[in-house]
Amino acid sequence: MGLFRLDGVLADRKMSLTELSEKVGITMAHLSNLKTGKISAVRLATTEAICRHLSYQPGNLLEYAED
Repeated sequence: MGLFRLDGVLADRKMSLTELSEKVGITMAHLSNLKTGKISAVRLATTEAICRHLSYQPGNLLEYAED
């Protein structure tokens, strides 16, 4: 199971989900679903936009954990 580690990344950057939503142009609902793991796929463009605005590499955002 893949996990999007958005909580930790936002804490490192001292940024709220609302701030990221505004900067990246992704809805709060979509970011919230990423954060809670309620989605099964993420577009590369979404990952790219988040990485660009947070100055992170995709590997810093993604984590793999077995069910």
